[in-house]
Amino acid sequence: MKKKIIFFMPSMEGGGVEKNLIILVNFLSNKLQNLNLISFDEVFKKKINKKVIFKSFSKKPLNLNKYFKYIICLALLIKEIIFEDAVVVSFQANIYCLIICKILNKKIIVRSNSSPKGWSKNFLKNYIYSYFIKKSDEVIVNSSDFKKQMKKKFNINPKLIYNPLNIAEIQSKAKKKINKKFYKKKFLNIINVGRLTDQKNQITLLRAIKKIPNSIKLNLLIIGYGKYEKHLNDFIKNNQLEKRTNIIKELDNSFKFISKFDLFVLTSKYEGLPNVLLESLALKTPIISTDCPTGPKEILKNGKLGTLFRVNDYIALSKLILKYYKNKNFFLKKADMGIKNLEKYDYNKNCMKYYKIIKNLN
Repeated sequence: MKKKIIFFMPSMEGGGVEKNLIILVNFLSNKLQNLNLISFDEVFKKKINKKVIFKSFSKKPLNLNKYFKYIICLALLIKEIIFEDAVVVSFQANIYCLIICKILNKKIIVRSNSSPKGWSKNFLKNYIYSYFIKKSDEVIVNSSDFKKQMKKKFNINPKLIYNPLNIAEIQSKAKKKINKKFYKKKFLNIINVGRLTDQKNQITLLRAIKKIPNSIKLNLLIIGYGKYEKHLNDFIKNNQLEKRTNIIKELDNSFKFISKFDLFVLTSKYEGLPNVLLESLALKTPIISTDCPTGPKEILKNGKLGTLFRVNDYIALSKLILKYYKNKNFFLKKADMGIKNLEKYDYNKNCMKYYKIIKNLN
């Protein structure tokens, strides 16, 4: 491959998209030369193979508006490709990145991350997105429902590539010890992992926990960070949930927590294909998840591998948590079946699909 290959992800915050990006560039670093990654800061540089050329504005993370990060990184992108033969793989700020690539006559692959049902309610935004997305050389999505929505809403036919799942690595990292103060013996230990945002909707989980009788010993751990942290902490304090709930930032290894907790709960309003559900299945941790667009229903095979409930329905969630408390075997049987149904998310198979698309654009 002679062209410069540039992965574009301005604001890396430790979520599922970043995980997929890191897995993918590390895989491709052994197959492609001149592989680059543009991000605003180097907070995740230590996780990236040294063969990858990391381009950033700041060595240290700065708490700045994401659109400021977009502008800086788009300027870095222009500098990197204006006089180069390049292929750009955009994981974020896709339309801005796409416009620049088309102006400069560069090939671009757009990897879309979240179901349009979650963000396409604005007519103008819809129109702009629909107009420009058709100009990309390839569009990649990560679930079959997501593909159907993009085809129906924007009249495009994206490529479906599932999130690459490295089960061996997940299970190895899960063996690490955890801080015992976050896990309580003889308690019902529930975990949620995700950015603290409106999309991830952890407030629904807190409302459900509030409905669980205090006679049940319950311990909730939320792992993540984001702009809704104060909102969640205020709810915890105002509803006297401090003794039942902890929020921590654990960006390096959430697997060690997921593997040891009794129950994983996902409360998202929308997704693409949530990594945390795949990881929970790989670790045989029972799952309760919203039936949000898109991903959970597909991963959990319509409820055969986990239990689904309606978005925002905290009463239904509280009843499902109580059901788990009273009948764990019902949920454990589903979890045991889950790990046997992860073949289509295979790490090598899905990373190779990206490689072939990039190679074809050379």
